[in-house]
Amino acid sequence: MKNIAVIGAGTMGNGIAHVFAQNGYKVNLIDISKESLEKGMATITRNLDRMLAKEKIKAEDKVHTLKNITTFTELSKGVSGTDLVIEAATEQLDIKLDLFKELDAVTGPDTILATNTSSISITQIAAATEKPKKVIGMHFMNPVPIMGLVEIIRGYNTSDGTTKIIMDLSKKLGKTPTEVNDYPGFVANRILMPMINEAIETLYNGVAGVEEIDTVMKLGMAHPMGPLQLADFIGLDVCLSILNVMHNGFKNPKYAPCPLLVNMVMAKKLGIKSGEGFYDYSNSKKAEMVAAQFK
Repeated sequence: MKNIAVIGAGTMGNGIAHVFAQNGYKVNLIDISKESLEKGMATITRNLDRMLAKEKIKAEDKVHTLKNITTFTELSKGVSGTDLVIEAATEQLDIKLDLFKELDAVTGPDTILATNTSSISITQIAAATEKPKKVIGMHFMNPVPIMGLVEIIRGYNTSDGTTKIIMDLSKKLGKTPTEVNDYPGFVANRILMPMINEAIETLYNGVAGVEEIDTVMKLGMAHPMGPLQLADFIGLDVCLSILNVMHNGFKNPKYAPCPLLVNMVMAKKLGIKSGEGFYDYSNSKKAEMVAAQFK
């Protein structure tokens, strides 16, 4: 595998493109918005500059990484001739189904189609294509250049060959691939999101305040970031979406999102990306300080 396409230039997409490009792969970064592509490339450049300042890479590494990335706004051109397509679009089922149906029509029979979904059924996504054996989940963690884990999720029809290729490829990126089965939330979010939801319930019930809840978890449980701060970092809309997937998938009330989370999302209080969530990020320096805890 030499040629990779990444769909979506947002937080996850530009991070995935960065990692592949830094490891010598030719990457086509695709987004319907030219502005999103420009922002994505600016983020990659900033992250490379940060790594350069910390002497984790050399100046020529930055140059080569950026040269390895080409941007596209047209899907068919962006995926042409690629060996692997990784979808990192919005965490909404309808969007992913439409996208994979289109990908099935514009990619070759040997092209592997991966999704970075953090909770949605791989089997359901694969059913939108004519080659479900070639569809797999590749759930990277945020921030992608730093975090070592990749959840590899096999759909019901994903072939052993496809799984082996993606497991081996993840190792070549310096990541630790971990194979899990296709159930709502997989492993990472099936455990993480109920904890975040319970922290929100604790706040909602008036047991303690935001900073107090996060302090207990950071100092008492050795978490690098409290669950409410982490929810802000992930995006409250993303947290709500994942909880809804698990609640609908398992029909178990323990996954029902807290009413406070639902109201905050409706009020557009989404965390760092909106400037306000459980914490106030209207000061850009404060937002950078929070994000730096994961850098």
